[in-house]
Amino acid sequence: MAYQRKIYLINPRFQLKFSLLVCVILSLATLPYPLVIYDFMSQLIRSNPTLAQNLEEKKQTLFLFLALWQIGLTILVFVICIFFSHKIAGPMYKLRQFLSRIREGQPFSKLFFREGDYFTEVADDLNETFEKMSDDYKNDFVYLSEVSAYINNLAMVVPSDKKAVLTKITERLDEIQTRFR
Repeated sequence: MAYQRKIYLINPRFQLKFSLLVCVILSLATLPYPLVIYDFMSQLIRSNPTLAQNLEEKKQTLFLFLALWQIGLTILVFVICIFFSHKIAGPMYKLRQFLSRIREGQPFSKLFFREGDYFTEVADDLNETFEKMSDDYKNDFVYLSEVSAYINNLAMVVPSDKKAVLTKITERLDEIQTRFR
């Protein structure tokens, strides 16, 4: 069974801000429709006094219906935006955890996003980048081992007053090598 996240507000600040922004834009974009219909019905009532009573009641009902429709649509869009932004916030959350583990010195493991999440190409790029860096570290480690061996061989033939410098260099190389392990 595929892993499914149960918490949809992974990054509440981003997700709520994003959802509210979309809802405000939607509300402002659709607000003229009920107002135009309400205004049209008002003009129709003024132009035909015989229908005024009947149309006045229908105008109020229609306006209430349109207002409730607007509120319902806004709530629906808000919920959809939370689900949509969840597929953005989830990968960013996993990416931050991944980078935090690397900073803490934990061994590199591949980064995977859930199926259906956005930005899966970011995980692929990061995995390729860290694999390349890991290969480079291994090559550098081998080279540092070779250099250390050369310096140790060289230390046997140099005068004793120069051995202190070579010892310092060897110690520093050993220190660098411990970071690669």
